[in-house]
Amino acid sequence: MSDSQEVRVGESSQPAHRPAPPLPARSSDQIREDIEQQRTELGRSVEALRGRVAELTDWRRQVRAHQRELAIGAAVVGFAIGGLIALRRR
Repeated sequence: MSDSQEVRVGESSQPAHRPAPPLPARSSDQIREDIEQQRTELGRSVEALRGRVAELTDWRRQVRAHQRELAIGAAVVGFAIGGLIALRRR
């Protein structure tokens, strides 16, 4: 659709034309300023995301932060393997 929106009325195949809502009057300088603000905000967001990804994918940090959970998991796996070995020997 271009400047007007096409709306079909009833069963008629003839479209009823409505004018599009008026766009806010902005100068090219205002548009450029908005684009620059968006670009700056996007840059900040990308940097924040990059930092968060680096933090979450640092496995050494994850091990330090979750030592208790890892120890419990290792104990459970150890008992399970030990139980399987004990059952096979019978």
